[in-house]
Amino acid sequence: MRPHADHTAARAASVRETPEKKENCAGDPALLGPLADNIGYALRRAQLAVFDEVIGGCAELDLRPAQFSVLAVIGHRPGLRQSEVAAALGIQRANFVALIDGLERRRLARRTPDPNDRRCHALHLTAEGEHVLAQAHARVTAVEARLDAKLGAGGRAQLLAMLWRLARV
Repeated sequence: MRPHADHTAARAASVRETPEKKENCAGDPALLGPLADNIGYALRRAQLAVFDEVIGGCAELDLRPAQFSVLAVIGHRPGLRQSEVAAALGIQRANFVALIDGLERRRLARRTPDPNDRRCHALHLTAEGEHVLAQAHARVTAVEARLDAKLGAGGRAQLLAMLWRLARV
């Protein structure tokens, strides 16, 4: 039997002894059975936990994680085409157009005709977009620092290496 299974069985026994703690068991590996060893499920739960923190940090800016990601990529590489930003972030074209429309309405980003191909649009941040991105970046950096503390020394580099390895599958 794997060490994790021993740990899971011990945790399950302790949970059964104290049923009044049910409301505090969200995501408890002892209650998840085979899901506790499922990489996809664990990744999704971790993503939701991280996104909750990012959403909370950026709520005052009225900025969602996808919007932050788009602004961050445009800020990093001004002039990229819409299709390039969408592909880099793995966002479907129709969803990306709606995202950019919203950022344009808020005057955070702007489209300009691509000088090499007028059928395409290059993306740039506005001055307000740069300001909002700087504020959001500071908040996301604080979230990242809390995550680093949870992961411990060397944990960040190790986790990122493993996640990017999975992403290339």
